[in-house]
This record gives sequence, structure tokens and C-alpha cells, in this order.
Amino acid sequence: MRKTRFLLVALLIVLALLLVACGGGAGPTPTAEEPAAEEPAAEEPAAEEPAAEDTPTEAPAAEEPEPTTAADQEPAESDKVQIRWFVGLGAGSDAPTIEPQQAVVDKFNASQNEIELVLEIVDNDVAYDTLATQIAGGNAPDIVGPVGIRGRDSFKGAWLDLQPLIDTNGYDLSVFDPEMVQFYHVQEEGQLGIPFAIFPSFVIYNIDLFDEAGLAYPPHEYGAPYIDADGNEHEWNIDTLTDLALQLTVDADGNDATSPDFDPTNIVQFGWQNQWTDPRGIGTFFGPGSFVAADGSAQIPEEWLAAWEWTYDGWWTSWFTPNGPYGGAEFLQGPGGPFSSGNLAMVHLHLWYVATWALGEADFAFDLAATPSYNGHITSKMHADTFGILKNSQHPEEAFQVMTYLLSPEIATELLNIYGGMPARLELQEEWLANYFETNFPGQNIDKQVVLDSIVYADNPNHESWMPSFLETTDRYNEFWNRLANEPDLDFQAEVDQLLVDLNAIFAAAEE
Repeated sequence: MRKTRFLLVALLIVLALLLVACGGGAGPTPTAEEPAAEEPAAEEPAAEEPAAEDTPTEAPAAEEPEPTTAADQEPAESDKVQIRWFVGLGAGSDAPTIEPQQAVVDKFNASQNEIELVLEIVDNDVAYDTLATQIAGGNAPDIVGPVGIRGRDSFKGAWLDLQPLIDTNGYDLSVFDPEMVQFYHVQEEGQLGIPFAIFPSFVIYNIDLFDEAGLAYPPHEYGAPYIDADGNEHEWNIDTLTDLALQLTVDADGNDATSPDFDPTNIVQFGWQNQWTDPRGIGTFFGPGSFVAADGSAQIPEEWLAAWEWTYDGWWTSWFTPNGPYGGAEFLQGPGGPFSSGNLAMVHLHLWYVATWALGEADFAFDLAATPSYNGHITSKMHADTFGILKNSQHPEEAFQVMTYLLSPEIATELLNIYGGMPARLELQEEWLANYFETNFPGQNIDKQVVLDSIVYADNPNHESWMPSFLETTDRYNEFWNRLANEPDLDFQAEVDQLLVDLNAIFAAAEE
């Protein structure tokens, strides 16, 4: 059945590409709507990996080379170099996006006479296997995207270092935030992408719950102190956040979590949650890191260990964040998860959450605030999409020309309207954010500057980066996390020690 599915998808691509080469249709139609790229599946709070990209980090072994496609044949005009653009690892394979993407391709082809750009759209459900088979069969496309960090690292080692092409073409990277350019630089692999669409993260808070509790709002400006209702200044750090979260966690009798009368068995409102992320994302709230040490063995960064212990305390001792059992409570169910229920005071989430699907029906006022510091450092984890060129492209120079066309201000704006996402190009950001918030939340005064200021605190290494035996590693650390979320009296350090032992065994097996 698996081989039959591969052949069916490949034959659809063959027919579509033949039509494109002859001036025909827009490409193969996906068989199912693709999940939003890089959007994590709900964690309540036992985390799951994002459904859209729950895939191995090494390219899966190809079961057989794919049949010959139009990409193997001579281009329609022999004097043109054919460049294949593969879409499917992230956004872009759902039906409404196909025609406008083809329009971008047609516009590029009409703009010059040296390159023929061919669009290949593969449904997200089979895109990883399809691309892996193409790479193994020597029939890989040239450009892949949009793709996030998780999708990119599913094919670790397959990507071209763009720095030589950036240098020889004099491509101007100053139009992007330097932190975002560095975000795509991978040690020992090079510059694997150029910024395109970004989703910064920050604190989102329920104004009504703060007002009800008589508490001052968290600071919007990075580096600014928290000024309490009495005018006293406090460093905006994890300790201050925790104090607020305790005061905003309330039981059915109206006692907050700082009261000796507080009943943790009857909580009706929580103060805090790292919503919709996994142990890596929660660890990154305290600082960037990786399970993979420099020598390839497993490690647990100190910042992650501290963040996990803080969370475990918040679940079972301090009670300021919903644990596993409370995660399913009816009072925390909203269209956008716990925060949209109106009974959760603060969350840390990405820009993709500040949208009508999550908060459009919220019956409370909300705003954005700065991410607090931990040990003097601030980390606002980042989700981001870009385009990559595969190492085995036979025409990297022409592929780079196409990539820079897709990243140009006019075309990037068109593509962002198709895929969604905030532009990484600095000149486009303020207007885009103003239009976005006014369109989605008319009349609400949402502080867009928080989004802009969060960019420079992106995590590098990214919390979605490569790990050996990705799925097995993910299963093991989620098993660890779910156990913590649902069992109150564990020996926390013993659980961590066992996780490290198991990860080392998984990593060692992956090298064999």
C-alpha cells in the first residue's frame, strides 16, 4: 500500500508537470488540506509535537526511486534552465493556495528568458516521503519551501550553504534583522536560508483578569521593570512572573494561590501556561539549547532543567499552571485552547496565535507583553519559514536567482498573503502588523511593538532543531513530560537522570 501511494502521488506529479511544461494547469491538487506550517498541536499541558511536521529528522530511506517525471525531460524551450520548486513540507499544498502560487511562477517565467520555473505541489501528508524518495533516486528538486526549522532538519545535511551565492551575487542581507539572518546559520553546515516569514513569541495577557485582581499589567518594553500597583519596581524576570501567576490563580471561593485558604483541588482560574509547546519549547523559555551535545551525545541544558523543575513545581506545589488533569478541565476549553477560555491570565505563544481562529471570539480584552528574563537573559523562541536549495541541485546559481525573486519585496508580500506569516524584511513589518491587527481585531489597541521587539531574542539553536532518531527521541521525552504532568510525587531528578540515560542509548543506536 505504501508503494502504491508513492506511485500514485508520483503519477499525479508527472501529469501536472507535463501540463505545466505545455502551458497547462497549475499543478497537482493536494488530496487533503495541509495543517498550518509549524503550528504546534495543543498541549494541555502534556505536550505533543506539531502535527504538521511530525516527521523523522533524517530523510527516510527510499523504498524505490520514483518514476520518471517531467523534470527528467527536456524543458519546453531547450535554451532555458529548468528549476523545480517543491512545495509541501509547510504551507502551500491546500487547494486555495495552488492557483496564486502558480500565478507567481507564471510571473517569474514572463519576467526573463533564461530560466523556466516549474511548480511541484505535494500534499503535506506525503511530502516528506516524496522528497526523500526523490533525493535518494537522484531526482530531487532545486528549491524547497516554504519550510520551517523542523521540516528543514528532517533532511539534515541535504541543504546547500547559501553564503557563497550570497557573496558572489552581492545579495543585501541588511534588509533583515541580523538576529534573523544568524537564525538560519547552522554550525558546520553554513547559511541554510534567508529570512522570509517569521512568528515571534511573547507574553499574551488577559487585561480583564489583571483588572479584576487589581494588578498592574506586565511591561511591554523589553528591559523595562514591572511596576506594581503601588508604584514599586521589580525586575521583569521569572520570579516576578511567578509572583503574578500565583496571585492570578484562584479557587472557587475566590482565594488566590498565595492564600493559606487556597484549595488546589478546586481551581477555577490559572495564572500562567506555556501553551502549545513541548519540553524543548518550555526549556527554551529559560534559554536556548539542544538535547544534542557537541560530541553527539545526549545532554540536558541547565536552563531546560531549571525550566522543567519550575514547571513541575507550578503543576503540583505552587499550582500556578495547569497540570495534566486540569488541562482537560471544562473551564479551560476555548476555541484557541486554555487562554481563549478567559480563565487563564497569561501565556507565552507565537504570533500565529494572535488570530481570529484562536482569539476572534474572546469575550475579554487582551494585549501583548515582553518575555521575562531568566538569569539576566531573554529568549523569545521563534517559528520561521524560508526557502532552501538542495545540495544536489544541478543549477544552484539559477536556483538562487529564483529564490531571491521569491524573497523580493513585491513577491514576498504576495506569498505571505498566500501562506500567512509576518514578513522578515524590515521595511514591510510595521505596515503589515498594523494592517493585520486592524483586519483581525478592529478597534482593539494591540501593542505591535512587542512583536517587533521580540525578534532579536530568537532562540539559536532553535527549539525545533535536529535530533538523532527524531521520532524515537520525541516519543521518549514526551513520555517523560506526560509522566511529570500527571504524577505529583515523582523523584524529579531521578526522572531526569533516566531520560538522559535513555536519550544516550537512542543517540548511540542511531550512529550504528
